[in-house]
Amino acid sequence: MTVPASLHPPPPQKPNVLHVIQGDCAVSKDPNTICSTILGSCIAACLWDPTSSIGGMNHFLQPEGDDSQTGSQKYGAYAMECLINGLLRQGAYRDSLQAKVFGGAQMMQGIGDIGARNAAFVQSFLRAEGIPIVAHDVGGTKARRLKFWPTTGAVKLKWLANTDAVREVVAPAPPPPPPTGDVELF
Repeated sequence: MTVPASLHPPPPQKPNVLHVIQGDCAVSKDPNTICSTILGSCIAACLWDPTSSIGGMNHFLQPEGDDSQTGSQKYGAYAMECLINGLLRQGAYRDSLQAKVFGGAQMMQGIGDIGARNAAFVQSFLRAEGIPIVAHDVGGTKARRLKFWPTTGAVKLKWLANTDAVREVVAPAPPPPPPTGDVELF
């Protein structure tokens, strides 16, 4: 007996990976899209609206610049506004937005802790905007590789450097990393 082709499931699609580089922002409502980045002292804010299945990620380098540089996505306030406005233009509801925040490592000793300033900035910004941070992994001395599924808010995080530094994780705390260094946050 032959099964009609219409009853066979479609072959899985290769995901559309959006690489979010420093000073960049990406927004999507496509369930086949993944946002990806690598972070050191930079911050990636992952925002999504679970009611409309729209989300996005930004990647900024510093909390702020001088007055001549404030219109650049490499600075926190502008990068956050670009991300929020991009989500709203795609149909996200402002009151439904949730955030996950990553990065802010101190990658080199003795030159100031820009990572801590970045993390403090994004947490303060989101608190002032009334957007809850439902998970985060900031600080320490490890670089991170991050994948974010914008329609579901799922995150896969991999630490890239091995150090003896203590890593700060605030609720909901991810499970301890498996031997491969991968952790999935939902």
